[in-house]
Amino acid sequence: MSLNKHLFYNYLQELGFSINTSKYLNLFILLILFLIAIYVIDIITRKVFQSISVRIAKTSKTNFDDILLANKLPTNIAHLIPVFLFFELIPILFYDFEYIRNLIIKSVQIISIVLVIKIVRSILNSIKDYLKTLPKFKDKPIDSYIQVFMIFAWFSGFILSFAIITNQSILAFFTALGAASAIIILIFKDTILGFVASIQVSVNDMVRIGDWITFEKFGADGDVIEISLATVKVQNFDKTITTIPTYALISDSFKNWRGMVNSQGRRIKRALNIKINSIKHLSNEDIDKLKSVQLIEEYLTMRQKKVNNFNKEYNINKGLLLNGRNLTNIGVFRKYAQTYIEMHPAINNDMMIMVRQLAPTSQGLPLEIYAFSADKNWKNYEYIVSDIFDHLLASIKHFDLEIFELPTNTNF
Repeated sequence: MSLNKHLFYNYLQELGFSINTSKYLNLFILLILFLIAIYVIDIITRKVFQSISVRIAKTSKTNFDDILLANKLPTNIAHLIPVFLFFELIPILFYDFEYIRNLIIKSVQIISIVLVIKIVRSILNSIKDYLKTLPKFKDKPIDSYIQVFMIFAWFSGFILSFAIITNQSILAFFTALGAASAIIILIFKDTILGFVASIQVSVNDMVRIGDWITFEKFGADGDVIEISLATVKVQNFDKTITTIPTYALISDSFKNWRGMVNSQGRRIKRALNIKINSIKHLSNEDIDKLKSVQLIEEYLTMRQKKVNNFNKEYNINKGLLLNGRNLTNIGVFRKYAQTYIEMHPAINNDMMIMVRQLAPTSQGLPLEIYAFSADKNWKNYEYIVSDIFDHLLASIKHFDLEIFELPTNTNF
């Protein structure tokens, strides 16, 4: 090193620098010139690395190298060459300035650590972007795992930087870290909870990117667009973005509509409230009148025959309509609604179709329609539901039934 030092300064004297009389000025000028040289070398190495990488990417069949280019991996690697060059020349440049030399060496070492972390980040981001192009990983929370690795990388970089600055061993740092663990846990509580939650969400397959979820507590109702270590972003149907803490997915209740999306239909579950005092038994004349409704003509003929045979067999006095077996307008309408829905072209007949009565309430007798539309698209689904209930609401008067409504001014 001594020989290199003398050769270096002999060369400076030949260039016209006076080592003895203007040492600090010469050092300052030399440092500026050297930094400019380092900057020029950095530009050259970046262009060389970029050019080589582009050529390799063009000849390669995979798109992974294109993703590496997009994440600036060659550029970050190129930055290391001038830094290493500068690090090798520091002892020669600052051999008379021990304090400054040590300070600059530590600074360059820390800069090298940061550059290595940036290289690691470029590689991890490239892996993330590549995996997202594969169907198998498209809906997986890859961002969460990348963030975990980056937290570990930055934490390791912080430990190494601390050891360089303080001239302390890494073991001493961890000793101090153990004493401050309670404070660290408090500061990084959300990160720790998010990390644990993201693992549980992934392992239990609770949420994927692209899932439609409803989370009433946070006002979220839309598609999951991002799953990270700390948050889950949901794009609502009004195009607003709701951010949900990741750990809330395992601590609170939410609805994931993936099962419906993957099924063969979307459920229709809605009731008509029938006014109870409009429900009545049907006479033979009423039944004959309803036989003009084609959907239930065959059903009414068959049921009327069975009812009449039963009443004759047991000698039922039909002077009072209540005696014996009878058809009711609510029962006939229920059969009509069932048949109509089964024949509706937008209903999936391979899934449950049911029209049922619920318990009577102060607002009438609920007659619930339970079926599944074949089309799961939201807009089309709403049209199908409206179409069904438009028809049923308009048809109910033909069965001498009424829909329950609260009184209005026109009722008085």
